[in-house]
Amino acid sequence: MSIDILAFGEAMVEFNQQPDDPTRYLQGYGGDTSNFCVAAARQGARTGYITAVGEDSFGERLMALWTQERVDTRHVRIDPEAPTGVYFVSHDAHGHRFDYLRAGSAASRYSHEHLPQQAIADARFLHLSGISLAISNSACDSGLAAMELARKAGVRVSLDTNLRLRLWSLARARGIMREAFSFTDVCLPSWDDITVLTGLDDRDAIVDHLLGLGIGVVALKLGEEGAYVATPEARSLVAPYPVRALDATGAGDCFGGSFIARLAAGDSPFEAARYANVAAALSTTGYGAVAPIPSGDTVLARLAQSVSVIG
Repeated sequence: MSIDILAFGEAMVEFNQQPDDPTRYLQGYGGDTSNFCVAAARQGARTGYITAVGEDSFGERLMALWTQERVDTRHVRIDPEAPTGVYFVSHDAHGHRFDYLRAGSAASRYSHEHLPQQAIADARFLHLSGISLAISNSACDSGLAAMELARKAGVRVSLDTNLRLRLWSLARARGIMREAFSFTDVCLPSWDDITVLTGLDDRDAIVDHLLGLGIGVVALKLGEEGAYVATPEARSLVAPYPVRALDATGAGDCFGGSFIARLAAGDSPFEAARYANVAAALSTTGYGAVAPIPSGDTVLARLAQSVSVIG
């Protein structure tokens, strides 16, 4: 069976602080590209993952998760000499905070020699994020090589900026992301990331800049304001879907996975963004990055309800 979307990056095990007892943490799963894969799979896309996990219980749990979520694991490496990464989410009046134990993780040791070149060439989309490129030099080289392989094979490349300045300097981030943009067909930046990377603070200036680099579709994530979607021919603010949010962990990843899944299904970028806004909003109504991601049926039902209300 062919793969619609193949993602490259780092998966981690999540421990999320519970609101009723700050000393209690709920074990879940995270890593932006893993969240992306699960979100895309729950919307009906055929997805696969390129990564590495440790030969440990956390790696086994991640493999079980992907199998359960119908994410193809043929290209997941098991590294017996490195651990699976872990992170903790805590909550306070300022929002949520992340603390990571990822140095020397199996995913950070991934080398371009491990890339499944034929699988990349056979996919319809290859997806990466800024974190995929930031966790180590070898991961960065591997990610850029994967993007170049995909472009040469006619595979569309999507990129979520996901800027984490704890992982690399701003100067290095700007340089590497500039190279990554040159291989990108669909860009999924968040407002906070892209304003820092480009120095621009106007929506149209930002999308003009990205489209000027040869990117064909930009979906600028604006959180509670929705998404600003642009192609060379048209641009529009796609309204958000209102919910009572509990935890925004992974909402941007859910948007990205849902957006690319709908592009793969044949939607226009504007239709895909409307769908992805609903999916991302619903993902904030529970705790953790993966558990609250809605199914395609749930998103379609909410879309139908919103249409009937408007009508």
